[in-house]
Amino acid sequence: MTDSTPLEPLRLASQFAGGTGEARRESLGDSRPANWLASVKGESAYGLAFETSSLRGSVALGRGPGILTTRRFTETRRHAVDFLPAVDAMCKAHGVTPADIGQVFVSAGPGSFTGLRIGITAARMIALAVGARVVAVPTLEVIAQNAVDASDPPQRLVVILDAKRSRVYAATFVRQGPGYLPEVREEILAPAVEADPGRYLADCGPHCAVLGEGVVGHRSAVEASSVRVLPETLYPARCETVYRLGYARAARGQFADPRSLVPIYVRPPEAEEKWEKRQRDLGAQA
Repeated sequence: MTDSTPLEPLRLASQFAGGTGEARRESLGDSRPANWLASVKGESAYGLAFETSSLRGSVALGRGPGILTTRRFTETRRHAVDFLPAVDAMCKAHGVTPADIGQVFVSAGPGSFTGLRIGITAARMIALAVGARVVAVPTLEVIAQNAVDASDPPQRLVVILDAKRSRVYAATFVRQGPGYLPEVREEILAPAVEADPGRYLADCGPHCAVLGEGVVGHRSAVEASSVRVLPETLYPARCETVYRLGYARAARGQFADPRSLVPIYVRPPEAEEKWEKRQRDLGAQA
């Protein structure tokens, strides 16, 4: 990438953001599908991984299944400031141009509303600009893989993130092979839910462990349960894991449509809830 065009895909995508990329290509006489570029690159394509759901974000650059480099943001809650410089620096260091990007793996939530929007929007823009394919990776599944590094990895694991209002986003995972997979209940994958932390952990039983940034904000509820608390060093989501899980999903053909890609919020963002309440109040007054 040149010095004058940091992360050029974002500049290009601004011309047809909001799902109009195909129309833009057609106006230029290009009838190829949005993913044509990624399909011809194959194993030689570079990939980007974005983890912007947590307090301190990180990004990774790789080629094929291997990770070449990573960058972690300098401080917490600086996603908007650090994101583009970090991605640009990685690409410059390895001589990677926008046209070289074939896949983007993004931590899709739940998590920080603002952070998720930054990562998801960037993934969409790059896909629409250069035809890269996008894989959305559930954030709680990303964090769950950290438990492998525990001194005695648990067989059953709960990941929790703070959802405010004395609530958490939570999901349960089980150890399978080298990592953790979402728990299956009644032949259905148990999704992330918004829950009362004490009640959720009480239902997990004594042979379960817990980790995630939600542990810090809900310490009393966690300590009142009988679950094992894993070390705090294992709480943050890692861009390396986003890349690894994303690449595996890509190999299985589990791509997302960038035009309809949105974060996994579990519940609507607070601003949206306030807007809906205001509309209801106005309707009641009419």
